[in-house]
Amino acid sequence: MSAANGRKSIFITGAASGIGAETARLFQSRGWYCGLYDIDESGLADVARELGEENCHVARLDVTKRDDWKAAIAGFSDATGGKMDVLFNNAGIGRHGWFEDIPPEESDLVIDVNVKGVVNGVYAALPLLKETAGARIVNTASTAGIIGSPRLAVYSATKFAVRGLTEALDVELSGLGIRCTSLMPWFIDTPILDMGATEGSNVKMADEIRAQGQDVYPVSLAAETAWEAAHGKDVHYMAGKRAKQARFAARFMPGRIKKQIVEGLPDRD
Repeated sequence: MSAANGRKSIFITGAASGIGAETARLFQSRGWYCGLYDIDESGLADVARELGEENCHVARLDVTKRDDWKAAIAGFSDATGGKMDVLFNNAGIGRHGWFEDIPPEESDLVIDVNVKGVVNGVYAALPLLKETAGARIVNTASTAGIIGSPRLAVYSATKFAVRGLTEALDVELSGLGIRCTSLMPWFIDTPILDMGATEGSNVKMADEIRAQGQDVYPVSLAAETAWEAAHGKDVHYMAGKRAKQARFAARFMPGRIKKQIVEGLPDRD
């Protein structure tokens, strides 16, 4: 088994692709030891080979299962000597479509992964974080956690929840010397843009985004912003110019932004 050997360490969920994989590449390139965790074991193996197996600990992790968390944390602890500098709660899924068209069990899964998965991660990692000076939790939220997003209603609700949890924990854990921050991206070029109303749906969010001419930012921008969230003084870190504009509009022009959203909605079939 590989070992951190004194290097700073980051535990990354959703590490097999997208923001998680790119964040692992960035942190490893800057001398960090990376824990890579996902349900996609093939994708994990690819990222581990790219980083070098001596630079990472890898395990399958379903963030909705506490036993999976217990096993992954134990392996990471063995590799790092009981330390964890950053917990990156990044795993997430979504479903895109009119609320009534998304099956309730699909919405349940979005809540389980995006909210319960983050809560499970904090519970599981807290003992290691307590033992690490300057430790930090970084939670992936979204611009959809700032502005309620139609046709992403449950996904948006989960990201509001992550935002609230982040703000509360940043205060609550301050007495333990642990910061809690969030990464809040605009649309990032990752597999999550292929979300449909149901798993395997032929109608993808990415198609609608492109048809509307919306900005889509490279995954490297999200990874750099995750680095800032792991080191900076703020609580929330917006990835992309449009994300920063959305935060400003939600605060100072809520009526105007709601009107724009309503005008941009497609007709119901």
